[in-house]
Amino acid sequence: MARAHQAQDVDPLVATECLRSALYQAGIVLPSLSVDAGSPALGLVELGRVRADVAMRLAEALRQGGDE
Repeated sequence: MARAHQAQDVDPLVATECLRSALYQAGIVLPSLSVDAGSPALGLVELGRVRADVAMRLAEALRQGGDE
C-alpha cells in the first residue's frame, strides 16, 4: 500500500503535475486542474468542473486502479 502523504509534506504544484500526468496516462484531461492560489497555506489543488462523461471515465480509472 502506498504511504499516506500529510498535507504539509506535499508541494501542491508537484501534486497537481503528478495528478495531471496520471490522468493523462488514463486518457483523462481536467482543464481546470490547478493549484488553488487563494489559500496557499492550505496547499489545496483545484480539480475544477468536468463533463459527466469525464467524471465517469475518472471513476472507472479509479476503480481499475483499486484492482491492482
